[in-house]
Amino acid sequence: MLQNETLWVASSEEQPIALLPGQANRHGLIAGATGTGKTTTLKVMAEGFSDLGVPVFLADIKGDLASLCQPGAGNDQLNERLAVIGAAGFPFKRYPVQFWDVFGEKGHPMRATVSEMGPLLLSRLLGLNDTQRGVLSIVFRLADEENLLLLDIKDLKLMLQFTGDNASQLTTLYGNVSKQSVGAIQRAIGVLEDQGGSAFFGEPALDLWDWMKTNAEGRGFINVMDATRLFHAPDLYATVLLFLLSDLYQKLPEIGDLPKPRIVFFFDEAHLLFKDTPKVLVEKIEQVVRLVRSKGVGVYFITQSPLDLPESVLGQLGNRVQHALRAYTPLDQKAVRAVAQTFRANPALNVETVITELRTGEALVSFLDATGAPGIVQRALILPAQSLMGVVDEGIRQQEISQSQLLGKYECAIDRESAYEILQKKYEAEQAATEKAAQEKQAEREAAAIRKAEREALRDAATAERIKKNNRTALEKYVSSTLSTAGRQATRTVTNTLVRGIMGSLTRK
Repeated sequence: MLQNETLWVASSEEQPIALLPGQANRHGLIAGATGTGKTTTLKVMAEGFSDLGVPVFLADIKGDLASLCQPGAGNDQLNERLAVIGAAGFPFKRYPVQFWDVFGEKGHPMRATVSEMGPLLLSRLLGLNDTQRGVLSIVFRLADEENLLLLDIKDLKLMLQFTGDNASQLTTLYGNVSKQSVGAIQRAIGVLEDQGGSAFFGEPALDLWDWMKTNAEGRGFINVMDATRLFHAPDLYATVLLFLLSDLYQKLPEIGDLPKPRIVFFFDEAHLLFKDTPKVLVEKIEQVVRLVRSKGVGVYFITQSPLDLPESVLGQLGNRVQHALRAYTPLDQKAVRAVAQTFRANPALNVETVITELRTGEALVSFLDATGAPGIVQRALILPAQSLMGVVDEGIRQQEISQSQLLGKYECAIDRESAYEILQKKYEAEQAATEKAAQEKQAEREAAAIRKAEREALRDAATAERIKKNNRTALEKYVSSTLSTAGRQATRTVTNTLVRGIMGSLTRK
């Protein structure tokens, strides 16, 4: 809710407590135990930024932030609270909302290309170790040098296969490429696909300028990403949010200090962003948080305890709303003392004691003043949200989506030529060449066999002819010899007969 062009967030006994728009991009923190009122604070701040004309992005983990699109309603308890706060005539109203969903079920689909995410964030998503992260970096570098676009998961999988198939050659160019590491990355991708994470990768990729819009009344759109399903894959949830913030940092130009932020980004369940996160990535997050301020982006982390965040990040959060913490154990008590010391002291307030006494809807609030200095911490009541508290009816959500100006821009996935298609053609060409070579070799073997058979047939024919000739010659010799003998015998016989006849007075025997 706005008051004198400032974001009225809470009221103490003395006066309203407001966040100055010019200090809103110094980032902030909303912390507190479960059930202490963090969601209400988040909605109040998101509504205030929207009224100020500043677009907002937030993740809806429990499904109770989508109701920003519907007006709230008063009741006796709420009216009593408004009277204490001094907010007479408190208006309930709806806010302009754009719904998003990685899975495309409860909002416009959200996608990014594999190349855009890069090896560092993708390694975090896949849970890779240092060696595997190095191999994945080689895969990305090779893809860039070969002009192979990595758009979706199938591109990455075939690129990994190509890298593994050529590991020995690539090792001399890029360093050791272990086939075992390639296999481990492929298995991690399989797990991601089982979780449905492949839905996030592809085109059309999200155009962040679609977030940074205002409606006809000049109020900033509140971009609500449904995370009720996504949150069941914490690594994917955290990586998606980190990528979106990183993408804002990469694409927005330097603009310096502005009277108000260009966009405000809320990180719910912020502890997941740093859980099991490699040191190199934590350093990148710290760098982005520190530098994105100059691009007009305000970042607000929501978590149970400020100690969930690295000190390097926590030290950059100037605007703080601390709801109640519980101190049931010695470790809890130590955390309460540590949190109390992070506020600018108030002589009239024992912060360490008050943190454990706060009721639901109460908080310790410290915002930056006009000079950028932390304000003195105050105990205050948070304003109620002007929009509906609770879960929105799914019919209303779908109606809002159907009336969105973005309807149709992201709903249909595009699969243009990229690494998968190019490498697939390469493999098919190699396979065709291999098959052709095999066919040619087989044809050559068959031709050689035919030539051999022909030579053998000719040799056999010649042998047969020679045998035949030899047989004919022998027969002829035999016949000739036989005939000659018979002739001689006949001659002798005739001669003998005639002789006998002549000498035997022509007597024929």
